[in-house]
Amino acid sequence: MLRCLSAVCFVMVLAPWLKADDAGPVDRDAIQKGLTDLQAQITTLNDRPELQSRDGRRLVADVAVYAKAVEWALRHHEFPKPEYVKQTLAAIRSGLRRAEQLSKGTPAWVVAEGVTIRGYVSAVDQSIQPYALSLPAGVDPSASQRWPLYVHLHGRANDMNEVNFIAKHDDKPLAKNQTWIQLDVFGRGNNAYRWAGETDVLEAIADVSRRFRIDPQRVVLHGFSMGGAGAWHLGMHYPANWCSVGAGAGFVDFYKYQKQKEKLPPWQDATLGIYDTINYAENAFNVPTVTYGGENDPQLEAGRSMTETAVARGVDVKLLIGPGMGHKFDPESLKTFMEFHRENSEKGRPIGQARRRIRFTTQTLKYNRCDWVTIEEMDHLYQAASVDAQIGDDGNVVVKTQNVAILSLMREAGVYATIDGKTLPCYDAAEGLLPNVFYEKTLQGWHVLNYDESKAVGDNPHLHKRHNLQGPIDDAFMSSFVCVTGTATPQNTAHSDWVSFTLTRFQREFDQWMRAQPRMLTETQVDDDVIAGNHLILFGNPESNSVLKKVLPSLPVTWSDGQLTVAGTTYSTEDHGLSMIFPNPLNPSKYVVINSGHTFHDRDFRASNAWLFPRLGDIAVVKFSRTGHEFTEEIVYAENFNSGWRLPTASP
Repeated sequence: MLRCLSAVCFVMVLAPWLKADDAGPVDRDAIQKGLTDLQAQITTLNDRPELQSRDGRRLVADVAVYAKAVEWALRHHEFPKPEYVKQTLAAIRSGLRRAEQLSKGTPAWVVAEGVTIRGYVSAVDQSIQPYALSLPAGVDPSASQRWPLYVHLHGRANDMNEVNFIAKHDDKPLAKNQTWIQLDVFGRGNNAYRWAGETDVLEAIADVSRRFRIDPQRVVLHGFSMGGAGAWHLGMHYPANWCSVGAGAGFVDFYKYQKQKEKLPPWQDATLGIYDTINYAENAFNVPTVTYGGENDPQLEAGRSMTETAVARGVDVKLLIGPGMGHKFDPESLKTFMEFHRENSEKGRPIGQARRRIRFTTQTLKYNRCDWVTIEEMDHLYQAASVDAQIGDDGNVVVKTQNVAILSLMREAGVYATIDGKTLPCYDAAEGLLPNVFYEKTLQGWHVLNYDESKAVGDNPHLHKRHNLQGPIDDAFMSSFVCVTGTATPQNTAHSDWVSFTLTRFQREFDQWMRAQPRMLTETQVDDDVIAGNHLILFGNPESNSVLKKVLPSLPVTWSDGQLTVAGTTYSTEDHGLSMIFPNPLNPSKYVVINSGHTFHDRDFRASNAWLFPRLGDIAVVKFSRTGHEFTEEIVYAENFNSGWRLPTASP
């Protein structure tokens, strides 16, 4: 039995501010006092040797998630309504109660029936992120029974923060007739599950799967409104992950949804191919999909568009229309919607050779896999790349491709693979030593790679764009990154001030909208472990930041003596700044980013989530001018590197 922590054991008599009916004006001092007490208990728990295991750290995260919620509500003064004060105080009480239980070795929430809040530590930034978990009776992590998982994505709620999310879910009863485990994702707030919001969904699923025996063949994904847009996005980009996908009233393309008649600049228009789900409708071939819209809801158009696009490509999507309804479900349609998921959850998704045919398309290597087929390299990024692969009764696989440069197939897919008419070994290829067989398209047609050539695809010695190394700049903030600042005093004060403005803006916006503080290091703190495990986001110039100076000779730009040359044009750094992403010369499996955070900003976060697309591509030159304490910026050059990380025009 764990010993009792004395500071925690008298939690219920701490102070009057813990009264449950306190929903008056915001008393920041009282809330801060409660937060400080809770943080002290978390510090003590983190020092306990018996809680240093992975399971122990998860339980501490289940306590720390309440402190994180209160801290962010305070730091951004997120009390738009009186009930948010009450919710904040309730979060403190719940956190202290859990700390007391954990100190005694009796964490009652672990297998509690109903809905509880859990927390995990994100690999993106080491922040604590919440999710809600609904457990039916009888869930035992040590038993052999595997449980279906329903992943639910919430709609947009502009006033929602962690405290409010917790209040909506924590200690609520189980839904009637629920026989599955349900994960309600926070998704870092209101971003349509893009960028770190997307990572949150995948990390939350992984965390639940570590705690309970989830059946990976019976994972349902569904949501409504912004959650519907998220279901379209994650469902069509990861079609082999789910046994069914349900998208209610979620947008699927930028121009139509935002009624934009003027085309974006080429580097921005291209990167819409990351998120415009209408381009991925064919992927519904690989996962049973249902969509819903109210008869009088303008968002019905999204479901119709996806259904029509899929049907035109010979793919079935079930469309439900709520008679006379606006932007909500009618009871009968909701019943049909959920019955669709129940039926497909019972069937489970096919895996491996049980999935006899795959039709998969993508416009970015970020989303490059469907079960036993992987597009390893594309000829042209942000154009449709597709694979149609079918396992025949003779034990061989026939594949047709478009815009694919390197393809891999699971070895068991066939004895032979016929790719675009050329028959090559599959099962016995590459000495049978690797789980996947790699094929490369040459001028003479497709070629099967031997063992050493196959290993080289992963090593990527020629620095081609590959999965999770394909850009654009914003991609660096979907996995582990650190911001690195210089320590030397720069001579160019105008450029230095713009860099400081850019960094401060990123810190503020990421903190508010992605619900975490970017990790910060100085150049002297960057060691081999940092380089090995993180994308490096470098702020400064070659004079002020030694890490930037070290990588600069390997980048496709020149920068010295106040002059910056990109694609043959030279700019003065007195009023121009460089923002770019590139494979890190110190660790080419990770990115290096120069002088940029996310390339969309406050206005875009406050507008429709459809505006959260890249603005600078892979590389940009920005002309800046000071306006008081702020800067005005104009993009004077921007581009996306080609599949070989080269500019379309010759670089110096």
